[in-house]
Amino acid sequence: MPMNYRQQFPALANKAYFNYGGQGPMPQAALGAIVAAYERIQTQGPFGFKTSELVGRESNLTRQAIASELGVTAESIALTENVTAGCNIALWGLNWQPGDRILISDCEHPGVIASIKEICRRFQVEIDVFPLMATLDNGDPVTVVTAHLQPQTRLVVLSHVLWNTGQVLPLAEIAAGIRQYSPGNRSIRILVDAAQSVGLLPLNLAQLGIDFYAFTGHKWWCGPEGVGGLYIHPDALASLDPTFIGWRSLDYSNSDLPLVRDARRYEVATSAYPLYAGLRAAIATHQSWGSAADRASKIVSLATYLWENLQQVAGISCLNQTAPQSGLVSFQVRSADRAKLVKDLEDRHFYLRTIVDPACIRACTHYFTTTTEIDELIQCLRKLIS
Repeated sequence: MPMNYRQQFPALANKAYFNYGGQGPMPQAALGAIVAAYERIQTQGPFGFKTSELVGRESNLTRQAIASELGVTAESIALTENVTAGCNIALWGLNWQPGDRILISDCEHPGVIASIKEICRRFQVEIDVFPLMATLDNGDPVTVVTAHLQPQTRLVVLSHVLWNTGQVLPLAEIAAGIRQYSPGNRSIRILVDAAQSVGLLPLNLAQLGIDFYAFTGHKWWCGPEGVGGLYIHPDALASLDPTFIGWRSLDYSNSDLPLVRDARRYEVATSAYPLYAGLRAAIATHQSWGSAADRASKIVSLATYLWENLQQVAGISCLNQTAPQSGLVSFQVRSADRAKLVKDLEDRHFYLRTIVDPACIRACTHYFTTTTEIDELIQCLRKLIS
């Protein structure tokens, strides 16, 4: 790791941070870019031609930066506020009919599940659940997903990296299995919750065969909260109607103001544009350390080191029986109050979190996590649960 690299992240100065899957700390460059953008807008006037040009430029540059990291074109990226907003664009934009079915895994986030339940209530759609948790170590997610498809399945919803266990799904293989099942010309759409994969895994979405990929910038990218995105495959664009429409959705080159022909049609109205500059600065900070593949390799290496050491602590058992595939490591503690333990850890400047289902504690390593931090966490756990 380049000398003094961690000093670019102010939040790391006084704590051992293991909560990147919840929210990553911003680098100083991102904080500076946000402040500079706000100052520029206020200096030149928050509403005027110069600021309008700035807003358009910031939006375009941010789509391009995101698209470059994801291996797609900028035209396929809609800027959103977070993962949930992106998932809702895809969920509510499909033309649901009574009797349609949505297939989800048993590991999805409560926010996504709640939206799906409301769609089912309003449109007489049915939910099917496939048992993904059981495939954690040596199972076959592809077979499990495809075995639960039905002729009425319209949408499959699953995560790329599971937020509770850290399992990485073979998305390309799953998508291929779903496509082979689709009867006739009817297409089953695939929505991916990418909360834990963007900024963690090297990605080329164009090769995955999925339709919608909802992500955020405030987790593994360590950007500001309030900026995320939704990738829409060009072939899926016509099947997805905008649920909310605003001035950013429209094509001003046509006097009739039709919807823009690309993913911008799902953007609505005024946003905190200086945050876009912050996200780009965060992405650039990561790129200065190494490639996406190099960063992912380091993340998994450190997660493996944590996983190996956790298993040496009496009273702790990791959910994974095999080495981690991502930077998320979940574990259970016998004879301990999980919430109290996490609070006690934070009082000692170790930041982790609890997970409800399965009941466990989750720790996350980034590529700039140190083995010293991990060693100190292990020592603290030994003292607290002894």
